Amino acid sequence: MTTKRESILAGIRTALTGTSGVSTRIYRSRVEPLARGELPAIVVEPINDVCVQLTSTPTLDWTLTVRIAVIVRGNIPDQVADPIVESLHAKVMADLTVGGHAYDVQPTGVSFDMQEADQPSGVISCDFVVKYRTQVANLAQSP
Repeated sequence: MTTKRESILAGIRTALTGTSGVSTRIYRSRVEPLARGELPAIVVEPINDVCVQLTSTPTLDWTLTVRIAVIVRGNIPDQVADPIVESLHAKVMADLTVGGHAYDVQPTGVSFDMQEADQPSGVISCDFVVKYRTQVANLAQSP
């Protein structure tokens, strides 16, 4: 059985299928560098997962921060990434339950990191908070 966290991350990655301009270059927690021919690309990764136990119930409420990084090359990287960001945002926000695994998804911000190289590159990071609930003793089950 898979934890709800993993199901949510897999669900977000699946929801991003067909994102404008990236083809099948959508990765989960990729750590190896991307080659020039692999760009533009998207990387989905967890940033943190904070838990609060509701006092009189046997449930845990979780707040999972997910980063969806758009990695591009071009003279104006944030401009190159803009249609990809627009497309991924619509796809993530289309199902606020992430296939029934969560009860809310909220965008929390976008950050920009531009680098000079033989051709400028950029990583535009879109952060989302996903709220979900589990049983106290079982991270795979809803209460």
